[in-house]
Amino acid sequence: MFATTATQASIVVLAPLIVAIGRDLGASVSAVGGARSVLAATAFAGALAIGPLIDRIGVRPLIVWGATAALLGALATAASPSLPVFYAAHAITGVGVASLLSAGFAGVASQFEREEMPWAMGYVVGAQSLAWMLGNPIVGALADAGSWRLAYAVPATICLAALAAGLLLRHVERPGAGATTAGVRAAESSGVAAVEPESLRDGLTAVLGDRSARRWAIAEIIGYSAWAGELTYAGAFYIERYGVSEGAVGVLLAVGSVVFLVASLSTVRLTTRYARRPLIVASTFGMGVVLIPILNWAPAVLVTLGMLCVMAVFAGLRSAGSSSLGLDQLPDRPGAMMGARTASAQLGYMIGAAGGGAVIAIAGFGALGFVLFAGMAFAALILAGVQDPIASRAPLGPVLPEPIPD
Repeated sequence: MFATTATQASIVVLAPLIVAIGRDLGASVSAVGGARSVLAATAFAGALAIGPLIDRIGVRPLIVWGATAALLGALATAASPSLPVFYAAHAITGVGVASLLSAGFAGVASQFEREEMPWAMGYVVGAQSLAWMLGNPIVGALADAGSWRLAYAVPATICLAALAAGLLLRHVERPGAGATTAGVRAAESSGVAAVEPESLRDGLTAVLGDRSARRWAIAEIIGYSAWAGELTYAGAFYIERYGVSEGAVGVLLAVGSVVFLVASLSTVRLTTRYARRPLIVASTFGMGVVLIPILNWAPAVLVTLGMLCVMAVFAGLRSAGSSSLGLDQLPDRPGAMMGARTASAQLGYMIGAAGGGAVIAIAGFGALGFVLFAGMAFAALILAGVQDPIASRAPLGPVLPEPIPD
């Protein structure tokens, strides 16, 4: 949870600050938003190698390394004197995001039994919203009181917490759940030359080679592209349409995150009563539908906030449900699948941030709403063709971990 919260804090800090950063560095909103694409591109490239690496060495080292890189990236961003340096600092952060996000999600497989995974995934996904709920109001307040540079103390602090959590994380070996190297290490310790398992050699190629897993990854790319087009410029929309301050934007974005958290934690209960795949498809399409009025109709701040809360419900259900669905595609390769998730999400963020900025510059926020709807609708269509391995099994109630005895 600390790992995924740290990644989201490193990403969303830009949303309420984008206008202030542009003023300070002499750049447009679209140009500053391009830093999000730099971060995403780096995270995408890193995730291609990190996914298989998790299956080799486990989640703990990747959380430690990722938190360190993200911390250094936050400090470098705060000290950036120009837009090129600002971009370079985001590349450092991208390395940390790739490690933290992949390891955070793969940790669900390594730390929990299979029947507990949907429950745990809801918390790991929902934890990301804490960066919006608690972090963004503080980011906005620090920007109003001091400067946008001071606001980067928020992601830096959360990265420190993730680093401490990684150092304290227990080491768990679960067959077929992110710990497939146990036999390799045992053979090496006995002096026998071990043959690397096929599941470790193929890595992400296994994802691309499986039709259903490949469909899921493509749907994630498209879905995150559309979502990033809204998330990156949500703060700028509030400021330009309503003239609110950075501090107010931080609070407004936090409200939607509370709804996202509740929806994420409710996903496991809904998927025990309703089929998981149709629920994910409907939530993805619902996000697209709501994006049209959000970016085309702005009668009052509270109206826009209400529509964003509706979208947050759909987003929470989609994120938690889709992440669990992804783990179930290749259950013996959680690192590879969650590396694919990170790569898909970050490639989507890169496309969404760059494409969204281009659409805004050319045609404005209204046109962006229709473009994002088309993306979400296409993602929903592809998700409809993804196989759900648990669909043929009897639904299970939410399984909670056993209490630790005194």
